[in-house]
Amino acid sequence: MTRMALYLQDAHSFGEAIEHAQYAEQRGFEAVWQADSRLVREASVPMAAFAATTERLKVGSGVIDIWTRNPARLASLFSTLDDLAPGRVLAGLGAWWEPLATKVGVDRVHPLTAMREVVTVLRALLANETVSFDGEFVHLDGVELDYVYQERRPKDVPIYIGATGMKMMELTGEIADGVVLNYLVSPAYNRTAMEHLTIGAERAGRSVDDLDRPQLVVCSVDEDRQAALDGARLLVTQYLGQQPHIMKASGVGGDLLEEIGKVLTWPATHDEVVAASKLVPDDVVQMICAAGTPDEVRAKIDEYIDAGCTCPILYPLGPDVRTMIDTFAQA
Repeated sequence: MTRMALYLQDAHSFGEAIEHAQYAEQRGFEAVWQADSRLVREASVPMAAFAATTERLKVGSGVIDIWTRNPARLASLFSTLDDLAPGRVLAGLGAWWEPLATKVGVDRVHPLTAMREVVTVLRALLANETVSFDGEFVHLDGVELDYVYQERRPKDVPIYIGATGMKMMELTGEIADGVVLNYLVSPAYNRTAMEHLTIGAERAGRSVDDLDRPQLVVCSVDEDRQAALDGARLLVTQYLGQQPHIMKASGVGGDLLEEIGKVLTWPATHDEVVAASKLVPDDVVQMICAAGTPDEVRAKIDEYIDAGCTCPILYPLGPDVRTMIDTFAQA
């Protein structure tokens, strides 16, 4: 049976999101992932809500950045979540994105070095080690998770890196337990990513098959094909304008990115996104999303799996999340 997971950001109230996670669990989904969604919804609070209201569903951060939380605090965060849902927590980390990082005063200098240091220290702290580390970004002096009243034990929290660029992909293959492959990329992008994950894995003396490779996939499903495409178009447009590095990685043409960039930057109003969306053709939407009829979206998900994804993390667009869950629960 194909592994499936659900992805949530800030489109639903907490009550609705919890219900979606519970329904996904009932229908055999493996995990729910919650992002730090721009500057709207912080990830750890909804993760705790999902963990507390489900029984077997894994709960992942998909992803949170490594700059705004001290790595010792990251360890405390994931340790706390593991106390709530032992063995069900997945730590997804990312190097953040521009222009948001700069706008809030974060200088993303040497992100590969920063990620290596954070992952190294986080893993050691979760393993119940006392850590001293003097790096370029991380400085710890005899730090440990200083339990007082609870059992002192290693925490079984695998570490995933949300990589987009190929240098980060190689680092992920070398040091992480898994990669969270990005959304709004094409299956062709996956094949390139697999090559670089393999390079990194071999550098550490292991195989790419030792890495879990879940992938965010925007999913807009409707028996009305055009309604499904239109449902995904706004999000695609937003990323074309605000995160063109992802779009370039998927082979979206520079001319289209330039046109969108004239209309849309960050932050953007809803009206600006709607106006820019009129420039985005159907073939671009379908290249980087699972959008269309149920048969079309299932076929698209199969393309991502064939290109290296081990567990699609479905990001539902449109009001009927249960229909999307059912579409893949029946697959």
